[in-house]
Amino acid sequence: MEPGKSPRIPDIARLAGVSTATVDRVLNQRAGVRVGTQQRVLRAAAELGFAELPVLHAMAAPVVPRPMQLSFLLPAGNNRFIRMLGDMVGYSQEHWTPFNVRCRTEFIDSFDPQALAAALRRHGKRADGIALMALEHPAVREAVQELVAAGVPVVTLISDLSNSPRTAYLGLDNRAAGRTAGYLIGRFIGQRTAKVALIAGSRSYRAHEEREAGFLHVLAELFGQLEVVGLREGHDDSEQNFAQTASLLKQHPNLAGIYNIGGASDGVARALKTAGRDQKVVLIGHGLTPDTRALLIDGSMDAVITQSPQAALASAVRIFVNVREGRPPLAGVESTRSQVIFRENLP
Repeated sequence: MEPGKSPRIPDIARLAGVSTATVDRVLNQRAGVRVGTQQRVLRAAAELGFAELPVLHAMAAPVVPRPMQLSFLLPAGNNRFIRMLGDMVGYSQEHWTPFNVRCRTEFIDSFDPQALAAALRRHGKRADGIALMALEHPAVREAVQELVAAGVPVVTLISDLSNSPRTAYLGLDNRAAGRTAGYLIGRFIGQRTAKVALIAGSRSYRAHEEREAGFLHVLAELFGQLEVVGLREGHDDSEQNFAQTASLLKQHPNLAGIYNIGGASDGVARALKTAGRDQKVVLIGHGLTPDTRALLIDGSMDAVITQSPQAALASAVRIFVNVREGRPPLAGVESTRSQVIFRENLP
């Protein structure tokens, strides 16, 4: 800085070793800057004679705004991927510190729209933002409408909510995921005539409906020799999936493939093993977890379509921070990437 000139933000940034944007955030008391960085900026400003500005007198001790309170509402049950996602919210809390947010998870009865709507309204009274895996139901849609109207941003995770004012959706293109599953099953089985089946968590989830539609479409388009013999709902429960798979195998002893649209693939695999069919029936599912990893390794599962739970949480937090700071919700947020995991490319 030249002698006799008043210090400017670029001068403070150079001395503090930070960006001009960080200096601007500190001087204007905006969140998202670590306390140590705030103090370094203030010391640099004081050293350059900038401390006489009123804003710095007010910031003699760094002011940290109240953390943004974020709630994640996820379905209860034994869907390991969903449970892993929810648990990650808690033990990743230190990662959210730079964003000045506090995250909490509540697990809601998986297939009860009234319970989910009630939880949305309950959390909306104290939360600054809510992320949820949405059930496709008017009661849930109405609750989301009320929250957004009251200024509480809502983000849908994994499964979207049609005709709703939600702020953003974070998840796979589920129709494309279903097409991918259909393509894999068709290629694994080959050109022979065969029967395949689907097991869904519930059609109450838009994600499951879209996966089913994509699967059926690609089979009709490319694999006309495959006959779909049924869609069963297992409610993402291992025991129900076991029973549904056992029933399918009894009804169709030569079943060649199963697409598990939801969770609890371990129940499907256990039924295949019990029937001695685990190395003969192609099984495609969703969500890389310790359970599905083990199934890929022992060969009872052929492929898993998955997404990164860490990336989903980080993107959700970024969306809420964007809304808080007046940016477009999806600014800087990457679209969700799907991965197809086989035994040979396990991460």
